[in-house]
Amino acid sequence: MTGYFIQAFIYLVAAVIAVPLAKRFGLGSVLGYLVAGVVIGPILGLVGQETTTIQHFAEFGVVMMLFLVGMELDPKGLWAMRVRLLGLGGLQVVLTAAAGTAIALWLGLVMQTALAVGLIFALSSTAIVLQTLNEKGLAKTEGGRSAFSVLLFQDIAVIPMLALIPLLALPELMGDVSDDGHASLSLVAHLPGWAHALVVVAAIASVIAAGYYLMPLLFRYVISSGLREVFTATALMLVIGIAALMSLVNLSPALGAFLAGVVLANSEFKHELEANIEPFKGLLLGLFFITVGAGINFSVLAAEWGTVLSLGVVVIVVKGVILLGLALLFRVRGSNGWLFTLGLAQAGEFGFVLLTYSVQNSVIPTDISQVLSLVVALSMFLTPLLFIAYDRLVLPRYRSAKNDDREADTIEEQAPVIVAGVGRFGQIICRLLRANNIPIVALDHEIEQIENLRKINIKSYFGDASRSDLLETAGIEHARLIVIALDDRDRAVQMVKHVKQYYPHVWVLARAFDRGHGYQLREAGADDVVSETYHSALELGGHALTAMGVHPMRAKQMTWAFVQNEDAHEDELFEAWKEIEGSISFSPRYGELFMKLEEALNSAMQQEWHEPQREDVPIWTPPDQHRDNV
Repeated sequence: MTGYFIQAFIYLVAAVIAVPLAKRFGLGSVLGYLVAGVVIGPILGLVGQETTTIQHFAEFGVVMMLFLVGMELDPKGLWAMRVRLLGLGGLQVVLTAAAGTAIALWLGLVMQTALAVGLIFALSSTAIVLQTLNEKGLAKTEGGRSAFSVLLFQDIAVIPMLALIPLLALPELMGDVSDDGHASLSLVAHLPGWAHALVVVAAIASVIAAGYYLMPLLFRYVISSGLREVFTATALMLVIGIAALMSLVNLSPALGAFLAGVVLANSEFKHELEANIEPFKGLLLGLFFITVGAGINFSVLAAEWGTVLSLGVVVIVVKGVILLGLALLFRVRGSNGWLFTLGLAQAGEFGFVLLTYSVQNSVIPTDISQVLSLVVALSMFLTPLLFIAYDRLVLPRYRSAKNDDREADTIEEQAPVIVAGVGRFGQIICRLLRANNIPIVALDHEIEQIENLRKINIKSYFGDASRSDLLETAGIEHARLIVIALDDRDRAVQMVKHVKQYYPHVWVLARAFDRGHGYQLREAGADDVVSETYHSALELGGHALTAMGVHPMRAKQMTWAFVQNEDAHEDELFEAWKEIEGSISFSPRYGELFMKLEEALNSAMQQEWHEPQREDVPIWTPPDQHRDNV
């Protein structure tokens, strides 16, 4: 028992140290898990042969992930993506498998082995790609949706691949495979083809029917107990039971979990299920990535490093070329095409499953499987770097090209007010000024935002508002006011400095992202700074007080007291911030002042609570939302 505790502690320590560091340096959590596995495995030797067993257990994280993905869709959404699911996904699997087979034949492998190799490298990593897309907020982009369609088709394609591999067995390899006497359970192992098909259809139908009719009844029964842990156990039971059922009929557990998720997508228990399963999914996926890194065999890698590295590069390049061609064919263009290409240009975790299955069924020799296993792991290891290349190289290029294709508009009018940045924040300012017949000149370097303003008849111009020549053309020299509402923190600060240096008579209003950014803008010379979330949060806080029984007028008074308390301490906090050279970190002095602000705030709130009820504030009782309508 002690050994299990020590091993668990090692895995958790590695994750706790490596993942936050990787995130801090912009490398993503997946690369952090992989590096952690390499450190505790091949480098330090803290973990050993148990990583393979743990990896099989951790693969259940992929099953949970697809269950959650399925819950984000509904049958209508699945039908809507049928073209990309079958067309894009089907062509990717067929073309990549054919290319892999051809290369394997060229390298001297026999046809059966070459075909198995082609099938293995036709798959991509569902775990890494979906995790990274979600982390980076790219899952809803065109490239992200196309990648998901291909990944889903690949998971479905695993089923016929597993059925095909035993038919490729080589007689000369049958004596090399040892039987450990632990054959997996199967309900269809010795059934004829027609019976096998009937059992598979019955299993899928039972999952769908149970999801529609039985699961709601079960969850209502569990919820009536009032025990949250029982609901969590029920959610885990559901996913594990579906995975077990799919395995018994030789189907992909991930596919079954996905179907169950789709069935429950419109369920009243959807959000509660997601909240209960998400932590387990995250931990298991992290454990899976660690085992991939820890499972790298450095002795084989040292002996065959040239072969492994060359094959890893070939896999990524060949798959990338095929994916890029498919992106063009299906009109996934621009940065979305590169996201689709770079995101799927690796082998996947199901490659390990097919590789092991191929060795067990005498299709791939053991020595070749060891090299191929390293190639799969290497390509997965490089995937986070491909996403970093997308972020650092591809995305900035297409963003600038998108805007550089069009020259800045010729500004034909001048106005006493200039609004720089007309996104979700600046648009409201423009509408308010226009409603009061105050002339404005609006500038933004995003074409879409300019077109949105023009649709509501607000005069606006495309161009980088931080450019001095555009400001001069817009009439900054004679303007009374400039509103800086840019989405770029640093550009906003630089723009404030420029305006106050060359046009000190212009009143500068600036939008801040948070308290630290507000201090930077104030130090740069802004005359008035407003945090983008400050007043909306105050408004919602007032509604929260009202919901708890405070009279609406009294709630207004308390929010006003909050603002007055903030204003009273603002200068002191700003001076303390300047003493620590602009750092938004809490220095001892800044932290002490901030705590004084909190104490003063508590005192102000208590005073508001205990003030005698004013005559002009009537007694008010909030409506009873739980009272039955008569």
